[in-house]
Amino acid sequence: MKNINKFIFSALLIVISLLWAGCSDTFLEEKTNYSNLTPEIYNDYTGALRRVDDIYLRMLPNANDGLTYRSPSGGKSDIQSQSTEEFTGLSNFVHPDVTITSSSNLTDWFYVSSATSNSPWGEIRNCNDVIAGISGGTLSDDQKNELLGQVYFFRAWQYYLLVKVYGGVPIIDKVQVTDVSEAQNLTVPRATTRECIDFICSDLETAYNMLPYTWGSSNFGRVTKGAAYALAGRARLLYASPLFNRSDNKDRWQAAYDANKKAIEALTSGGFGLAYLDAPGINAAGWSKIFSDYNSPEAVFVTLYNKVHDDDAANEIYRNNRREQGLRPSNASGVTSNTGMSANALMVDLFPMADGKRPTEVGQYNYNSLKFYENRDPRFYRTFAFPGMYWRFEGNPLAWQGTIPSNAVYNGSNYVLWNYSWYGDATKQADPNISGFGADMLGQNYRGVYIRKRSNDFDMTTPTPTCLYRWPATASENRQGAFGEGAMPHMEIRYAEVLLNFAEAACGIGNYAEAVQVLKDIRKRAGYTNEAENYGLDASLSGDRGKLFGAILYERQIEFAYEGKRFDDMRRWLLWDGGGNFNNVNGAPSSWTLTGFNGNTCTYLGVEPFNGKRRDNIELCAKATATEASNSDPILANRPAPLDLKNDLSAQFSNLSNFYDSYLIRKTRIGDELNKVVTFLPKYYFIGLTNGAQTNNITLKQTIGWGDATQGNANGTFDPLAE
Repeated sequence: MKNINKFIFSALLIVISLLWAGCSDTFLEEKTNYSNLTPEIYNDYTGALRRVDDIYLRMLPNANDGLTYRSPSGGKSDIQSQSTEEFTGLSNFVHPDVTITSSSNLTDWFYVSSATSNSPWGEIRNCNDVIAGISGGTLSDDQKNELLGQVYFFRAWQYYLLVKVYGGVPIIDKVQVTDVSEAQNLTVPRATTRECIDFICSDLETAYNMLPYTWGSSNFGRVTKGAAYALAGRARLLYASPLFNRSDNKDRWQAAYDANKKAIEALTSGGFGLAYLDAPGINAAGWSKIFSDYNSPEAVFVTLYNKVHDDDAANEIYRNNRREQGLRPSNASGVTSNTGMSANALMVDLFPMADGKRPTEVGQYNYNSLKFYENRDPRFYRTFAFPGMYWRFEGNPLAWQGTIPSNAVYNGSNYVLWNYSWYGDATKQADPNISGFGADMLGQNYRGVYIRKRSNDFDMTTPTPTCLYRWPATASENRQGAFGEGAMPHMEIRYAEVLLNFAEAACGIGNYAEAVQVLKDIRKRAGYTNEAENYGLDASLSGDRGKLFGAILYERQIEFAYEGKRFDDMRRWLLWDGGGNFNNVNGAPSSWTLTGFNGNTCTYLGVEPFNGKRRDNIELCAKATATEASNSDPILANRPAPLDLKNDLSAQFSNLSNFYDSYLIRKTRIGDELNKVVTFLPKYYFIGLTNGAQTNNITLKQTIGWGDATQGNANGTFDPLAE
């Protein structure tokens, strides 16, 4: 199979060969489109195609870079994820001692840089340029439609990324300047949020009418009809959510329902669907496989990376997914700086039990905070890694270095995570500010519970999983570092999200049965077998709109954990304070008051506001104390057989649980700063414009609640809720 990144790379090479004499080296260096491309390039299908492919290269979400103006949070510990339950570390959004202002510490996702090409407006201009060029060219109508549908999708994508942060932004649907130096003189004012949502969905309707339901395997990864309506459904759901829909207007929920229903119909026609629904495998093996499969029916909007084992260095484009590198502990990678990603106690404790009930609910199983791994939702074991479980991988990470320590624990095919710690004395052991010494050569580079989600999970059941990374043969070939040459696809929109978007909209219009059925399907695919008990779902959901909304958001929190979705969900639903404090925003009109959802979304959903909470870490440490040195592990000889995800876990718990009971304690380690709690200010629900953005377009009105650089830092007047 020829993946999209191969044709993207060839895109650049072919564009170079097709550009006329006016093209400069700057174009090649910056990959921008301000060079003097002559219109003739759009009269040649190959040339026009490569211009479209260049848009993919620039605008596909990037698993490595994380949060940028053109790529949403990919699930890393960034300013957004650190504002949710997923990561400790008080970001500026939630730090009680920090106030973000438009003149100092506000992240700029609007203007970004003085080089206009490195901004969302540079990407939009690029799309407009290609739309104009192809539309005015001499290609056949079928060829034009095939190409234009893809570009309209990406223009809508960039606008969606802007609107979900700022509300209304300027709508620019054609190339306005012919020289990059003139771009700073653009004076287009902000449109309303409604106008922007309608513009996005209009572009996506155009894309839908031009795109195919599916592409051939050689073009898998290109956007489709289903992808167009999936994004429209996401945009309509955003506009229907309490962030923008304070009065709970049912027409907006209906529009979101219609768009997501049409997305499901189009995706079904294209062969997309909930992968492994009828073959979940053991311990969510099918669910785990969706993150590594190519040509997956789950992948609605996907970024593909290099296929591994392509040893032809001349054809390598070094476009690799390095998530695995960020997940693996140092004793798996052989690199001490690779410390892995830590999961905090809030996340570990909130996953459902194996019967689908929350740990705080009465059900078949009682939750034990020390033995937190017992009888959990099958997805739990593919999301977290903890002491005493296999986390296999292919290869030996130290072989390429030429040195394997005699006490190494790096055998990938039998790798077991034993990430408990011990202390030199009881005083240190009791101090929440102090960490112990990690087992198995982890030393100080260990995590109490690791994030495993979207790892190349070699513990899946048959068929044998593909190795999705390549170890260099020698140190000189190590271009990306241990686990760095990876090919795991990155799904920005997957089918499960489309279903849950549909479920939320269905709940919004009162179609409760449809919404509940989606929750059942999601849990069935995860591996729940208690269909007679509704997979643990509360029977009252079908008659309680607020409770059903809450159940859908909870399912999203589990299904999409560490995929970069939670911040947007919390923001859409005002979950830091329930939306009852907009009167504290300077200049907020009465229309900002939440009149729907019983005046407070948290109360309506039955959840606690996130403001005022802390996120601390779990550490599993030995009861016994010992010298803090790698050869002093006080419980090494007592280790039991590890949990093996290839087999039924219920038959394996007892040995590991006896070990935990006898030798380990659960220690709370400080995650967020001591004596500080999450504090998200109401004005942050709508991000303001930086001073730089305003000074480069003097017509831009500042958002209410933020200082206006063009008016002496007076309060902004732009209302994201005004229609």
